[in-house]
Amino acid sequence: MTLRRNLQTGLLSMLFSVFTIIVISQDVTLYNPSFEDYPHPGAVNEYNIATEIDGWFDCATYNGFAGETPPDIHDGSNQIESFWKNTMHSAHGRTYLGMVVRDNESWEALSQRLATPLRKGRCYEFSIYLARSDNYWSSRRVDDPDDPEQNFIKPAVFQLWGGTGRCGDRELLAVSDPVDYKEWKQNTFIIEPKFDYHFITIQVFYETPVLWPYNGHILVDGASEFKLVDCDEPEYVVFEREKKEKEIKTRKMPAHKAKSRKTEVFNREKRQNEVDTIVYVRPSNEKILAELDRKTVKKGQRIKIDKLYFEADTTSIGVESYQVLNEVYEFLNDNTDIIVEIGGHTNGIPPHTYCDKLSQARAEAVAKYLINKGIDSERVQSKGYGKRRPISSNSTDEGRKKNQRVEIRIISMDS
Repeated sequence: MTLRRNLQTGLLSMLFSVFTIIVISQDVTLYNPSFEDYPHPGAVNEYNIATEIDGWFDCATYNGFAGETPPDIHDGSNQIESFWKNTMHSAHGRTYLGMVVRDNESWEALSQRLATPLRKGRCYEFSIYLARSDNYWSSRRVDDPDDPEQNFIKPAVFQLWGGTGRCGDRELLAVSDPVDYKEWKQNTFIIEPKFDYHFITIQVFYETPVLWPYNGHILVDGASEFKLVDCDEPEYVVFEREKKEKEIKTRKMPAHKAKSRKTEVFNREKRQNEVDTIVYVRPSNEKILAELDRKTVKKGQRIKIDKLYFEADTTSIGVESYQVLNEVYEFLNDNTDIIVEIGGHTNGIPPHTYCDKLSQARAEAVAKYLINKGIDSERVQSKGYGKRRPISSNSTDEGRKKNQRVEIRIISMDS
């Protein structure tokens, strides 16, 4: 009798373990991933309640934008005259989504509760189709009787957030490059959540850094499931261009060799219905700023932010810089007593006026990135030093590259 009971208990335990593994290890699907609904402009009623999109919840009220309209649903067949005067066909299904950022510092976002949560420490592949239209006319919330409508055509970015509640933004899981292309492109991300998430939020946001909010949009369609992938060997898509034959080859590459930036198909001879693909690879787990350690950092210490890239002569931060900036954010978020200065420096070639302006703007861009992620603005100061503090000779290319840098200086910290 005891033997039978032990066998039954063991069998039940084994079945429970198998069931648990299956539940935890399954892919995560979305409801209505291609945003199928009747085509309509986003609207709110007299009670500021937004028109709903099947399966998705509008986040305007949660984000403090009560009264702002939700995202728009577009007819993908162009059989209905477009309110927005755009001519895009859908990438998937009958309809697609249009999302805007506005010059009154508001933006659009949608949230959904997942049937199965994204699990901490697991890696997922997620893809979504993005594009931008030549025209996206819409009414403005800003009072301007002489200019009641605006063409919301400036590029914006797509963001994916994980949250513990509806419209939650606990962790930024993925962000695209600015969507400045006018045909559908499939953007693929490898994500690794740091916590379990029962909710996801998709959001349009400004191309950062930005001095002033602006009117822009992205078009969204065909979201995939969250497919479990191996964290050690993420899928990395390599696009090879040949003179005689153009083809796409997929390889497995170790995580430490996979480049943390997009690769893109560019084929002038592609068929009319063929869609380009952009792939974002999960950043390496290796820490970039080893010096940024509470155990060793000291007041007054300066640390160069390695692997921080700006486009030439601009303050535009490249997406490949997000990993190192997120390290700075995590350090400041974990050490709330520390106040820092972000210092910008240039090489010695341009005149002082230009160098001062550029170094200050780049320092402010880095500071704004950290503040936008949640660091108190009083803890992040910014200063442009121009070309006044070189650390190497300006007579060589190598020396000039060393001088053109952004540093963190520890202003104060508890002992």
